[in-house]
Amino acid sequence: MNEKFFSLPVQKQQAILNAGYRVFSQNSYKNSPMREIAETAGISKSLLFHYFHNKKDLYLFLWDKCAETTIEFLTKYDCYGQKDLFESMERGMKAKMELIRLYPDMGNFTIKAFYEKDEEICAAVQESYHKYFNLKADQARLNLDPGQFIPGLDIPMMYREMYWASEGYLWEMVQRGHIDVAQMEKDFTELITFWKRIYLRKEEKHGSNKNHQSDKVLRESQRDYGAESDH
Repeated sequence: MNEKFFSLPVQKQQAILNAGYRVFSQNSYKNSPMREIAETAGISKSLLFHYFHNKKDLYLFLWDKCAETTIEFLTKYDCYGQKDLFESMERGMKAKMELIRLYPDMGNFTIKAFYEKDEEICAAVQESYHKYFNLKADQARLNLDPGQFIPGLDIPMMYREMYWASEGYLWEMVQRGHIDVAQMEKDFTELITFWKRIYLRKEEKHGSNKNHQSDKVLRESQRDYGAESDH
């Protein structure tokens, strides 16, 4: 990427980024021409290539910008400091819904980019995702209280089940070609409520269970889940 991009007025930078988000969110990577992005931004195609060497550079810059902005919102909602898993999830959902409402094209782009299969950018997107989000998620899980869950729960399996369910839902949204934010918020709220009924202890108080054994279970679950994430 040409450093001259950063010398542009902020408003002009944002116009180019918004154009990229819009075009890429409406099409696959392969079917998103730089010409259309330039026209949407109100600049010539040659000038766009002056700022970004090629389509891949622009796409990955947009992805990194999305990741950084998402983490900013999750941090603002204090998602990473919670000891209650479902409190963290509910805060995270609200943060992401606000982000999508404020920047709809960015939100749609993020979801489509995660499932993009084009070999030119797929590996780079996944590598960036794990760099940005896995470390944060691992740090957040260290804060969680294992005593909140039903006795004997396979915590790593619970995390995987939640991940698979969420990924499947988002994939279905992408396949429809339209992301309904209100419906997404409603569906995830119901899903979190369902998980609470399955995985949380039925007693309101479980302070007596916060002992050395529960800490050991948590450490082992972090280790097992981390090993799974590396594959």
